[in-house]
Amino acid sequence: MNDEKVLSFFREILCIPRESGHEEKIVEYLMEFGRKRGLDTKRDEVGNVLITKEAAEGCENWPVVVLQSHSDMVCEKNSDVEHDFTKDPIKYEIKDGWMIAPGTTLGADCGIGIAAELAILDSQDLKLGKIEALFTVSEETGLDGANAISSDFFTGKILINLDSEDEGQLFVGCAGGLDTTAVFNYTPCPMPEDYICTRFSVSGCIGGHSGDDINKGRANAVQQLARFLYEVMPLDIELCQIDGGNKRNAIAREAWATVAFPEDCEDDIIAAFNRFSEEVKAEYSVTDPGIEFTAEPVTFKDDIIDTASAYCLIAAMAAAPHGVLAMSADIEGLVETSSNLASVKMIGDNKIRVGSSQRSAINSARHFAAARFEACFALAGAQVTHESEYPGWKPRMDSPILKTTVDAYKRLFGCDPIVRAIHAGLECGLFQGKYPDLDMISFGPTIVGVHAPGERLDLESLKKFCALLEEVLKNVA
Repeated sequence: MNDEKVLSFFREILCIPRESGHEEKIVEYLMEFGRKRGLDTKRDEVGNVLITKEAAEGCENWPVVVLQSHSDMVCEKNSDVEHDFTKDPIKYEIKDGWMIAPGTTLGADCGIGIAAELAILDSQDLKLGKIEALFTVSEETGLDGANAISSDFFTGKILINLDSEDEGQLFVGCAGGLDTTAVFNYTPCPMPEDYICTRFSVSGCIGGHSGDDINKGRANAVQQLARFLYEVMPLDIELCQIDGGNKRNAIAREAWATVAFPEDCEDDIIAAFNRFSEEVKAEYSVTDPGIEFTAEPVTFKDDIIDTASAYCLIAAMAAAPHGVLAMSADIEGLVETSSNLASVKMIGDNKIRVGSSQRSAINSARHFAAARFEACFALAGAQVTHESEYPGWKPRMDSPILKTTVDAYKRLFGCDPIVRAIHAGLECGLFQGKYPDLDMISFGPTIVGVHAPGERLDLESLKKFCALLEEVLKNVA
């Protein structure tokens, strides 16, 4: 399978809007792709697409293989970048062997998986068994497509998930996840007389995937902003506005708050902010060398958040668990349980929403992580809900497709791949529940910085990924 052909299809995909929940264009593209080639093509009610390519001559008795990717992407951009994900193609550059989206996400997660499936469906010279190419929707917002898929949508008993991002590693298990949301009601109040306003911002954090990168110790902009606000609460501050983070599965890179305070407190508050900034820059000098803190005087004439509600919000965010909560006792180096303080948004009707996600391979540990987050915010008076839970994927070390893939990797590259589980969520856990006899594995090329601007694809690893996928498919008989 030619990696240039895969890249050609990926470049087409970069021009198609496919934010989670808005996959209409990519679904239409996939349906048309299959029809044009005379392949059996169908979609279900939620938008999952299945394109089937019959076995080549002489391969009719080979087992059916399901190749699976999700059709949506995380749409994140830096605040100073002009980009409309509903219509603008993703801009990229090739530099030092990497394909990079400078100010946005690239969507190689999971666009490369889609492109690899299309290249196989389009090929005329590969002698393979029957292939069922499955494209699920809204994976990034709760694995909605996989959750809604019927137990008879595909027929294959072997599934290769193409949603992994570390070449040389084969994944046979993953964590389950759960979203927890807290909503505060506040009372709008007039600005106290003789108060001045400053907008405090945290930016330049690297961010990243809330599962795969949660153990890297990176700064969370929402958490750092709450940390500063809690520190200066005794200085008679009032909270006017607050905003930070976006997606529940991304570590927050930017956050800001407009704060009002008596004019005679300005020197103390700015001094505290400058001191805080230097301390945090030192703390994160290795993981987030580009972190920035800015304080800018602003004019604010609208109503502000009542003092009691602002205190409860800030205190809860400062106390909320974020980061690694437990490491696995079974698999060395694997994060077992984590929580991500993802976002804070003013959503109208005098409400403020705080979003988060919890992950764990152990159901009880995941539920307790969510309960800890709930406890922080319930004690502060917020309404807390849980949604979009999905199961983990239990490793099967005697898996036939695992052995086939390990053997193929050794033949091609002369070394052993790493076999492991991942803390990020994969749809395999949901497939396992609906297709209990399914034999699954997940692998992909190296993609760095997923769910954050600057996401990049290692082109050399793409060549190895394409070769491995072809070799595995040729040896499943």
